[in-house]
Amino acid sequence: MFKNFKKLFFLLPILGLIILSSPVLADVAPFAYDTSDTSDISKISFLLSPENTATGFTADAFDNQFKIIFPTGAIVASTDLSCEINNDNLATPWNLKKVSQVYQYDFSDDTAYNATLPLELRISYDSADNNYKRIFFYDQGNNTWRELPSIDNTKEKYVSAKTSLVYARVAVFSDPTILSSGKASWYAYKGGDFAASPDFPKGSRLRVYNLANKKFVDITVNDYGPDRVKHPDRVVDLDKKAFLKIASSKDGIINVKVDVLSVPADAQGDVLGINPSLGATIAPTIKSKASFAIDEKTGQVLWDNNGSTTRVLASLSKLMAIKVFLDQKIPLDKVVTYKKQDELYNYKYCQPVESASLKVKDGETMKVSDLLYAALVGSANNAVESLVRVSGLTRVQFINKMNEVAKSLGALNTNFVEPTGLSPENVSTAEDYAIIAKEASKNSLIEKISATPKYTFKTINTKKVHTLYNTNDFLRDGLFAAYNDLTISGSKTGYLNEAGYNLMTRAQGLNGEKVLAIVMGAVTKNQATEEIKELLRYGIRQIDNLNDKIK
Repeated sequence: MFKNFKKLFFLLPILGLIILSSPVLADVAPFAYDTSDTSDISKISFLLSPENTATGFTADAFDNQFKIIFPTGAIVASTDLSCEINNDNLATPWNLKKVSQVYQYDFSDDTAYNATLPLELRISYDSADNNYKRIFFYDQGNNTWRELPSIDNTKEKYVSAKTSLVYARVAVFSDPTILSSGKASWYAYKGGDFAASPDFPKGSRLRVYNLANKKFVDITVNDYGPDRVKHPDRVVDLDKKAFLKIASSKDGIINVKVDVLSVPADAQGDVLGINPSLGATIAPTIKSKASFAIDEKTGQVLWDNNGSTTRVLASLSKLMAIKVFLDQKIPLDKVVTYKKQDELYNYKYCQPVESASLKVKDGETMKVSDLLYAALVGSANNAVESLVRVSGLTRVQFINKMNEVAKSLGALNTNFVEPTGLSPENVSTAEDYAIIAKEASKNSLIEKISATPKYTFKTINTKKVHTLYNTNDFLRDGLFAAYNDLTISGSKTGYLNEAGYNLMTRAQGLNGEKVLAIVMGAVTKNQATEEIKELLRYGIRQIDNLNDKIK
């Protein structure tokens, strides 16, 4: 219905009708006219026929900003091709940045175009960034944007794509998390046509051009790197053998652009963060029972889905327990003797094999700082109870203090009955927990410990070595590489059968944006991790959009 309405809007003026109906003019070149004031042309049309497009034709609109290139034989009957700058303010993908106008094109007679001969679209952009750019078309039925396989001509600043669509609204979008132009160096690794990339997953096929001499090499990504924080303009590092095909090893670092040949889907079926079956969506697809995100600098809510619904906290409770403990000002180097009673409190709520715990025995000694790392990095339940015991408060006083602090912060829907989160009666909302996490993270030690990937210490009297790994997969060895655009500054995980998988993560974007995000009630740990990743990136984009408007 929308398409037909648009066609009605482009009914030819009387002069145009005469031109179309005149057989004398059947073999003239396509005639362009506009249906708006010529001082601000936003709509234009071309009269096409098999005769005047016999050797191919380029519909050049809006001062070379939008082109449709027809191959020979593509037009089999006379038709009107209308083009316009779409001013409908269509919602755009949350994880991409629009860097061109939205253009719309339409044939008055769809059957006049031979769809077996794809058209080439060329859309110019003004963006000065070196990010990965593609053409997308708007899928109105699903309110999403779908990608067209694209080539970015960085020198002339346009993106091209082939399509057989007879009607489309199209635009160029840039991915702020992926570079496609910049620097490349070399290193000796597997001795083949390979490369390391911080953006494209292993198995991706890329064509890498040396911009100095136009030579290129097709490579397969088989390694991660270089670190985007240390090398913000580095696109890839080429295996030496591949590098030598386009440059001398003496060049060291060269200017390159990358064209994408193929990218494998990840475990969720996404390709570079976009699910092909869904397209580039307007908002993140979050399926957890509750989710919430804020701008840590301003407190502005960036995302809220059931954020005020009360949920079981699980081990998210530990963040408040550690805050209360540190408020007691106990020296971090104080030596603590472990007692069996500390873990017996845990067994009121679970079997011994079910409790995450620090593997120490009655009488072993360690520092308070070791217990803090065990509680936040390894989420050890017995370590929390040991800290409660040496806090200077009775256990009842400690739990009461946790509740008092929550209420004083405005987390009015939060309640603790024990300090570890093993009880399903420890409850809060995602909105409340954002308040708690933000306040707790003001303590630099909590911030540091909760963002620590791995911690190793020795018990003092037995010299037994303990190595703890962060329960947040963002921070686990080998996994953080997938999130090169995010710097994790704090986290806490939680799981109970009654809670599902909970996750709070704080992160900073490449431009200093600070986002705190929470998901509660995810079905799997991986779901919680992936959804937090989306919320963090979504929050960063919302902050950037707001900053752009202010500018």
